[in-house]
Amino acid sequence: MNKRTHIFGRRTSMGLVVATYIISACYVVPTTGTDGTVQYSHYPLPPAGTPLPVPAGATPATLTVRLYPSNEQATHTGVVSGSVTNMMTGKGRFVVNYLGEVLSGEATRVSNEEKRGVASAYSSGGMYMSCEYQMNTPHQGAGTCSFANGAKYQMHIGN
Repeated sequence: MNKRTHIFGRRTSMGLVVATYIISACYVVPTTGTDGTVQYSHYPLPPAGTPLPVPAGATPATLTVRLYPSNEQATHTGVVSGSVTNMMTGKGRFVVNYLGEVLSGEATRVSNEEKRGVASAYSSGGMYMSCEYQMNTPHQGAGTCSFANGAKYQMHIGN
């Protein structure tokens, strides 16, 4: 191979690298013009390492739930722990482990009351519970819960 071919081959390789870099740094985005025709325009990508924008809606938050006994029936179990995933839409998913059974259900804000809500959960073994709560912030609140066996608890949501 002669020197000229080697240099030419190197330039071609460098040109391909540069062309690949330039092409990978943008999208061609089709849009519809006012007359209905499809138009293609370049949409540059942000530089590598640029943080992605946060979605417009709030992201779900999983919060701890602690139930403290408030009557004689509840003292036999002590503190009960669980979690609620606040979907930030007025709805949530509620899970608690009670007497060896996993109760799962939902939490919902009461209409016209942004901070008040109710939660219900059920297990496949037939145990169920219902709660009323009020949120101080999207990440903290308190309420009361009653179980099918008569146990009553004070509920604390969040850390």
